Amino acid sequence: MEEARLKRLRWRTRRGTRELDRLFGGWLDERYADADEAQRMAFDELLDVQDPDLWDWVMGHARATRDDWQVIIDEIRSRHQL
Repeated sequence: MEEARLKRLRWRTRRGTRELDRLFGGWLDERYADADEAQRMAFDELLDVQDPDLWDWVMGHARATRDDWQVIIDEIRSRHQL
């Protein structure tokens, strides 16, 4: 079941831009395995957000609407020094 979940998430990290693909795919590759179940669920739900909102959050133009999403966004921003 975990393998199927990872495949589904991998597909969902493919966004409308190569930049977002790399940012969210990178989090999946580097952080997902160590994340607790709550953070894994938050990541899954975060991928439902539209690309323009994700881009604004990652670029620091706005904050995520949920604190658990903002934690993930902050990790992505930190990793890429954004």
